[in-house]
Amino acid sequence: MTESTGATSRAGRVLVVCTGNVCRSPYIERRLTQLLDGTGVEVSSGGTGALVGSPIDPGSVTELQERGAATEGFAARQLTAAMVADADLVLTATRAHRAEVVRLSSRAMSYCFTLGDFAHLVDDADAAELDEFGDPDPDTSWVAHVSGFAASRRGMIASLPLEESDIPDPYQQGPEAFARMADAVERVLPAAVRTLRP
Repeated sequence: MTESTGATSRAGRVLVVCTGNVCRSPYIERRLTQLLDGTGVEVSSGGTGALVGSPIDPGSVTELQERGAATEGFAARQLTAAMVADADLVLTATRAHRAEVVRLSSRAMSYCFTLGDFAHLVDDADAAELDEFGDPDPDTSWVAHVSGFAASRRGMIASLPLEESDIPDPYQQGPEAFARMADAVERVLPAAVRTLRP
């Protein structure tokens, strides 16, 4: 939310989820962190079956480095209900991951989306439409505000086919699989980043 309409107390927190938390979710986490630098939005990630403590997979590291994103200082984390509760927006790699997040916390149903579905829901939203949505609460973060906006459009906008919503898993595959994963993320990142910028 812009200062002219009453800035929120904090920009907000995004949690990204995949399975092992070594390929897709760290890639999305580090690209969002890079593209939202300076906004105050905090981005973290976790896995539904995390390889706890592992660094980012070398295949994802290569793709991140090609785009100038940071790759150091990462350790995979197991997803917990507390992590979900602490987030204002949860973005998952697939709809199956979204179902697992909602099983951990039914409340998350309102603020959990696949990355593809979230980008699809906010793709044509302009700044004025976002600012005017709902009844702005000074204690609500911008990320939570945008998440509520996206949720309000469910059922109003046709759903994406599953293959467009889900990010393919490149784990234990070659460079081509990691390139496909990165391309799938990059296709939908612009809409997500544009709306997540306070």
